[in-house]
Amino acid sequence: MKTEDMIRAVQRKLGVVVDGRAGPQTWGAIHRYVVQPAARPRVAFTAPGDRASDRSERAIAPLLPEVRPYARALYFKARSLGITLEIISGLRSFEEQDRLYAQGRSTPGTKVTGARGGHSTHNFGIAFDIGIFSGNRYLPDSPAYQAVGALGIDLGLEWGGNWKTLVDRSHFQLRPQWALDLTERRMLTELRRRVRMDEPVF
Repeated sequence: MKTEDMIRAVQRKLGVVVDGRAGPQTWGAIHRYVVQPAARPRVAFTAPGDRASDRSERAIAPLLPEVRPYARALYFKARSLGITLEIISGLRSFEEQDRLYAQGRSTPGTKVTGARGGHSTHNFGIAFDIGIFSGNRYLPDSPAYQAVGALGIDLGLEWGGNWKTLVDRSHFQLRPQWALDLTERRMLTELRRRVRMDEPVF
């Protein structure tokens, strides 16, 4: 999909002039979606039998049951706008997180995370990462991430593209109600405690 077509799809969704150019009106509408998110819906997003692609379902399945409908809803909403999206990562064990943290530090490769095991929302089944694709080609810098970020916020998800320090446009997470007013660090501390005490996350 061409960039102009993606911009047109976003403009149609946001109800602004559809001209394929990301000018002030388009960015203003995206800003309103991102900065003034809607309240989290309390309804099912998809029919019980709706399934994403096999690749996405493999990443969705280990997520907590409360999070799965949000991941599928984001997948289908993006697809309805002509954006080819895949859920490429979901739940990670503490050990897997530590291996990723070591990458680019004590093991070869590029740094991919700033979080050790137990210090990422991926470790608790409440976060997932997306990838935008053109056919089979992964697009790490596509402008469609902004549009999908707005869609995720509209669903009630927290989007890593809004973070102040380590911006992560591919990251989405569902913050539990008890954590709405907590910093990320305090939420993670409480998540670790809940897992240790075998208490529910939601």
